Amino acid sequence: MVGLMYDCLENPLGAVRSTFEKALASSSPDPSKFDGKDWGVIDLFHDFLSDKASLSQVPILNSNSLRWIQTNTLVRFRGMIQDMLGNEIYVGAYKDGATWRTNKYSDVSQSHMCSSSEMRFWERRLLYCVPVPGQGSWIEPSSESASANQSRIGGSQQREKRPREDEMAIDETCLPRENGHPSQSSQPWNILEGSFPSTHAVPCSDRHISCLVKLYDTPESELKLNDVFEFVGVLTFQESTPDNDCSDELSVPSEDMLVHFPSNKVPCLHCLVHRKLAINNLIYKTISSEPKSLTIKETREALLRHLTAILGNDDVHVRVESVAVGKLSLNLTCFSKENVSVYGNKLGLAIQNLIPFTHSISLTVDYLNTASLAPTKDYETNRLTTGVLQLAEGSHLTVDETQLREGKLDSVGVENARLLKNLMEFQKVEYDFKFYKMEMAADIQVLILSEGKSNILPADLVVPFRPSSASSSEILTKEALESWRWYLATLRSLPHTIEPEMQKIVEDDLIVARQADRRLGSQDFSRWLTMGRLMSISFGETCLSLEHWQMVKDLERLRTERLK
Repeated sequence: MVGLMYDCLENPLGAVRSTFEKALASSSPDPSKFDGKDWGVIDLFHDFLSDKASLSQVPILNSNSLRWIQTNTLVRFRGMIQDMLGNEIYVGAYKDGATWRTNKYSDVSQSHMCSSSEMRFWERRLLYCVPVPGQGSWIEPSSESASANQSRIGGSQQREKRPREDEMAIDETCLPRENGHPSQSSQPWNILEGSFPSTHAVPCSDRHISCLVKLYDTPESELKLNDVFEFVGVLTFQESTPDNDCSDELSVPSEDMLVHFPSNKVPCLHCLVHRKLAINNLIYKTISSEPKSLTIKETREALLRHLTAILGNDDVHVRVESVAVGKLSLNLTCFSKENVSVYGNKLGLAIQNLIPFTHSISLTVDYLNTASLAPTKDYETNRLTTGVLQLAEGSHLTVDETQLREGKLDSVGVENARLLKNLMEFQKVEYDFKFYKMEMAADIQVLILSEGKSNILPADLVVPFRPSSASSSEILTKEALESWRWYLATLRSLPHTIEPEMQKIVEDDLIVARQADRRLGSQDFSRWLTMGRLMSISFGETCLSLEHWQMVKDLERLRTERLK
């Protein structure tokens, strides 16, 4: 087993280089054939991490763990791809005497590499990853063995008098040098003071940090902006900026990758294994076990009772499934500045407890005239500057319009209003690249709280809010929260169909509705079908039934009566 020969956790580069030497020994001695290809390293670490006990030992990279994690050890980092920085050319292999060695998954030591007579230049991709905007504290990854890792590493520093042979190889070829000698610094807590850029348009936890991720042998189609990933790889620190005198001359950014990073050090992760994290993956990780005591129907009813109590026993609103996923924006009207601070805040907290990524904005004329909603390209730094609407897939956005008063929108305000409207109607966000604009697909559920029907943000559903009692709070158990999160995550991924017989019934009902009200159009019919899908999957059913279609029609009738 590899684990008996290598320490994948504390000395991953030793394992990388040993597998490289074995791969060369078993085939052609020229490493050129490994350009853009793996020689067994990925399988090695996949096998190591497939064991939950091994995975739990890999520390999570955040502001706390950064104070004690050793450089060139294995770490985990979870974040959203905020910017793609292009490709970087680096020395992937070099000849040391008669022996070929590799620098893959590591930083290059300039003083050592300049003396090499033969080199092979390869490419790697660079990603700038940030904390997931609006991520709830309950969804944050936890490292069960964080304190054990810290104690183990602290003990090993005192215990080991001599480095292992493969550790010595890493020091000679990888570590930054100070005064001609390898740096032994492994506690970089000084980098925490003012060294990370404030690029987050949406507030995030102080524990979260940004990270430069270097990716190897990965097709470009596997990643896109705003995807949430968990990366496992080797931790190093990018000294200063890639385009200044302190960077390695043999690690050369391509022409479109000359970017500026913080003037101090930036955490850098050389990725060995990565995987995309969907909403249901994230929620399932927080649940100790699948709820078994309640049926889906009982879980649904318990969640509806909870939301109904928060909204003062207004039981029409909750049945439109505002927290369900789908292109169905909701405008709750009849809110005031006074009651939104009670009902709106409690509803916001409830949504934060159920959905991993949430954000809220208070819409005013001043906000629209000054906010940066769209991501923009800064060509001086060659960086994508984030905007409020650069959110991860499955995010929930609450817009409070109760503070909006008469005023004049300037050109920025008009553009921001258009961006919000475009998001609601088409689930797309425009990215501003100065010379052109590019629409990026989004998956963001939108809820608007307003006094009257919103003129800026025309929602799919408009429902007057009519509480019949004061908002009540209840002490929620861990089991209840986990069952509701499991319910929402599970139903989100359900497929849905309409059988031919049911299609005929729906079509006939739509014809009758059109004859009774000529104002109804294709958008109304599309909304009814969406409500039918959400109603079905809210009961855990993948096919629309006559019972659930009738429930949709009843809800629509009650909503229309309330609008009168």
